[in-house]
Amino acid sequence: MNRSNFVSYGFVPAVLATLLWLPQVARAGTPLICSPFDIGGAKSLPWNGDTWKSSPKEDYNLARLVADTEALLGPDTPVIVRMETIRRATLYAQKDPQVAKDLLETLKARAMSAGAMGHAEALAWFDLGYMVETYKQANLNWKKLPSGKYDPVFIPNPASGLDGYAWVVKAINLRGQDPEMEFAASVITAWPRQKSYDAHLRKAVSGATDGSLLAKNLVTHFGKQGTTIAELRTEITATTK
Repeated sequence: MNRSNFVSYGFVPAVLATLLWLPQVARAGTPLICSPFDIGGAKSLPWNGDTWKSSPKEDYNLARLVADTEALLGPDTPVIVRMETIRRATLYAQKDPQVAKDLLETLKARAMSAGAMGHAEALAWFDLGYMVETYKQANLNWKKLPSGKYDPVFIPNPASGLDGYAWVVKAINLRGQDPEMEFAASVITAWPRQKSYDAHLRKAVSGATDGSLLAKNLVTHFGKQGTTIAELRTEITATTK
């Protein structure tokens, strides 16, 4: 069964399955795919807009995706910019299975060799792990049950069978205290909800400074409209003790 048949067979794409995963998260759909991350004026892959309705550019040359993505994920690129770049790269890669496979294999090879080279090991493992989890959510659809509820159905993809979250945790352990990586881990563990979600989110809000990109993204993804990072910090601290 191909994806075009999912709706007619009682399946709905993840982007249409609004608010099925976690009430606390402000955005609809799967969190790694359906909600863009605010990267300020940082450079990323070319894109149409920066809202949840934004989309890849139709004239982007997919033959450049692997090289462009790898170049953008340099050692000086902030974690949140990496998250948005990986989100965009994943959505572009959905257009071509071979490109999707090549991109993931490139990040895997880089992570496997990063320790030996002694360069940006934590970031390499983060990129690989985060892309694995993003691929999984990009290849998710929902099957409507007779009861009216929905069950997630994961379409086979290059990330199938891989544990990207474990690699993100490895990156956090290698990096040490990094609230942006904790934010990434909280987004990953928000849906399906995992036991480690609360701890990751608490560490992320604790390390977010007023006015930072991290603070803005935390409020956008986990707060209510008009919430400040201080208010969110108080709320999260009170509810995750």
